Amino acid sequence: MGPLRSAVVAKTVTLIRSSTLSDVAEYAYAATAPADARLIFLAGSCPLDADGATVAVGDYAGQAAKAVENMTTALADSGASLTDVLSTRVLVASSRQADLVAAWEVVRDAFGDHDVPSTLFGVTVLGYPDQLVEIEAVAAVSDPGRSWPLP
Repeated sequence: MGPLRSAVVAKTVTLIRSSTLSDVAEYAYAATAPADARLIFLAGSCPLDADGATVAVGDYAGQAAKAVENMTTALADSGASLTDVLSTRVLVASSRQADLVAAWEVVRDAFGDHDVPSTLFGVTVLGYPDQLVEIEAVAAVSDPGRSWPLP
């Protein structure tokens, strides 16, 4: 299978804000994509360097930043960007709310105004040695006439 290539794509994701739910949440409550959108389901983005080693050991914010960087790369390789993300799940290996917030702030800031629906989880353990953060995402792009991966 050949490498994936980007295509010029139209904005596909629509964020939905509820007027009947609290506006305290720092994210949209829902998101939609048209029926003909190509969905992209990302594996959990981990704070791993190119050699597969966990970076920023002991640092929730540092690991979140590397996970966002890796997620951005996976999106680009799929013909998408952060603004194409429909939703995220942020997993943090901690029972301390301050640790969850430290990771969440990095993720939220990376998305800027594209504040996708997100769920923040405190979990017991993640898969790699010294791993504290993982980010799952689903994205949608509209690229009619394209077949992925491209040759």
